[in-house]
Amino acid sequence: HVQLVESGGGSVQAGGSLRLSCAASGLPYSQYCMGWFRQAPGQEPEGVARIATGSGNTYYADSVKGRFTISHDKSKNTLDLQMNTLKAEDSALYYCAATGDGECRDYKSSRDFSFWGQGTQVTVS
Repeated sequence: HVQLVESGGGSVQAGGSLRLSCAASGLPYSQYCMGWFRQAPGQEPEGVARIATGSGNTYYADSVKGRFTISHDKSKNTLDLQMNTLKAEDSALYYCAATGDGECRDYKSSRDFSFWGQGTQVTVS
């Protein structure tokens, strides 16, 4: 009984910041690869950032490096995405995702992830 619930989306002016959060429950394993994907209308999901919860290693899409920071709170089992210097092209529906597999370094595709939240909308104008 896995649930991932995103929050923190909204509208922001270009150059501004938002912080997204994902509350996870019911995950059956102690270590996961967890990440954020985004999907604009008519587009395929794009991997934004991911983190191996065991090692703490993080991976970012080139388009967000230096602007976004992913973090995981093990005690609360929450996943955050701090988004700074937002651009119009960052506008999308953002999803939290997780997988029980451990090869987080190679998990670039949405097809690699087993569990998904409902998404939270980010609009940058």
